[in-house]
Amino acid sequence: MNFTIAKDVILNHLLISQKALSTKTPAPYLQGIKLEVYPHELVLITSNSDISIKISIKDESLKVENVGQILVPGKYFVEIMRKMNGTEVAFSVVDNNTLRIQAGNSDVTLNMINVEDYPDIQFITNDNPIKIDAKVMKSVIRQTTFAASAIENRPILTGVNIRVDGGKLTAIATDSFRLSQKHIDLPANFEKMNVVIPARSLDELSKVLELNLDEILIHLDHKSILFEYGNVLFQSRLLDGNFPETSRLIPVEFPIVIKFNKNDLFVAIDRASLLSAREGSASIVKLNLRADNVVEITSNSPEIGKVNEEVFPLDKVLGSSIKIAFSAKFFMEALKTFNSEQVYVKFTGEIRPFVIEGELDPGLVQLILPVRTE
Repeated sequence: MNFTIAKDVILNHLLISQKALSTKTPAPYLQGIKLEVYPHELVLITSNSDISIKISIKDESLKVENVGQILVPGKYFVEIMRKMNGTEVAFSVVDNNTLRIQAGNSDVTLNMINVEDYPDIQFITNDNPIKIDAKVMKSVIRQTTFAASAIENRPILTGVNIRVDGGKLTAIATDSFRLSQKHIDLPANFEKMNVVIPARSLDELSKVLELNLDEILIHLDHKSILFEYGNVLFQSRLLDGNFPETSRLIPVEFPIVIKFNKNDLFVAIDRASLLSAREGSASIVKLNLRADNVVEITSNSPEIGKVNEEVFPLDKVLGSSIKIAFSAKFFMEALKTFNSEQVYVKFTGEIRPFVIEGELDPGLVQLILPVRTE
């Protein structure tokens, strides 16, 4: 195998492919990057237990003298390419077990891994993929994955439930204490889909979507889901099991509705959380709607002190006074998902879940369970 290619071209694609490199597996071949060289194409393949990535490079700078397939240690290969100087890199196989890399004044040899050990990974596409605007897909991921569970005792909750029914896609994530739901309209009617994708896989996909292409295609298989984005195929395993039916958890009637400036509310909760009796992610603050329609955000730590923040609603408050306690972390993370400058916080009672919605965020609902403090 012998070829040359522009350094920037191969490096930019390696930075994408390394997202599927396995770092913890004892199997050395899963720590490798597979290079398949054809007369006018270079293919990069990486895989771990959750995701697999296949990238096809057909660039005018690619010049192939001999075709072939090799497997190289991924971590070292990427770092070598990062630090190579020169604009063009030449690759050649020496003695069937060493890759020689030449660029500028550098000449590096890298021991290869037996390519025969690498699994045969099928990237299966279908004739009628779901088509979504890439920026919309990136937004859906940002607005949902944070609410998935980080604890493996209920594996199904570590994923995001993606449902397609006709011309609508719904993404739902919950860790049992909060829930994020996003509806988007699709450009056409597609076949029904109901799958659960690991949240970590979607977070990695979001990084790939920074290429700023227009459209992403979704191909569904029985055990995996494939996202096609330009010359990148990003495949994720699916989680087994039934995602809980969450539609009944979201209230439909709200006797108390308060409209806030999002930033003012965020800053008040952030400051109040500093002196919560509980620390870090468990910080609890209280919201109190007074009779004069001013909202107090408070926290109290007997050993340290108290915080009392006043936040003024933007409109006349619908409903009577309410006192409710909640996780500051959950509330602030929910607020970060909104593009709107103004948000509505909707309450059904002091011990019942409440909802946050944004004026300019149609289809997005953030739900948080209150915390009992007495």
